[in-house]
Amino acid sequence: MPHVTAAARAVQDDAAAGALGSSVESLALKEWGAVAHGLLDGRQTILLRKGGIHERRFEVAASRGEVFVLFPTVAHSHAERVRPEHVDLLGPGAADVADDRVTVRCGVRLVAAVAVARPGALPALADLHIWTQDSVRADRLDFRPKHVLHALVVEAVALPDPVTLPRVEAYGGCRSWLHLPLAWDGRTGRTVHDASHLDAIAARVRATVG
Repeated sequence: MPHVTAAARAVQDDAAAGALGSSVESLALKEWGAVAHGLLDGRQTILLRKGGIHERRFEVAASRGEVFVLFPTVAHSHAERVRPEHVDLLGPGAADVADDRVTVRCGVRLVAAVAVARPGALPALADLHIWTQDSVRADRLDFRPKHVLHALVVEAVALPDPVTLPRVEAYGGCRSWLHLPLAWDGRTGRTVHDASHLDAIAARVRATVG
């Protein structure tokens, strides 16, 4: 599993698994529901992350093959932060999130984690994600300006069977990582892009912003 900070690891012993009576867990990263669908549709191959306000810093191991699932989130403001050609992803993303349940359908395998040393070059990577440039700056770059932004090149995997979970209090708060009571071995499921394509993207990301 990815290396995570003490604040993220602390989620392990909260009520997430215990409240649902399961001893099987998968590491999950909170991300927009529209992004999960963008990854599965092949439109997005990178995530841009710093972490949540309850975590001192956002950290993942930069080793190929680390796996986790995406816990979808939704907000009204997302409609203004997605480029026009990708607004069709908002509906499916919103459908995965309700007051009483959430549907997890996207797993990812980490291809590369690149610390963004040249943020001014981020617009050159716009074709690798669905966000507007204003959103990248306000939500990803300017958020917690003393912390390093990471570009995560990921291989999206459609879980064999989407998992619908009840929403519990433990999933709330502004933190990046959760542990969910679902089983995914990191291998099964439909992949979106082949390894050579993602390797090329990783090289491009490093050359552009690393």
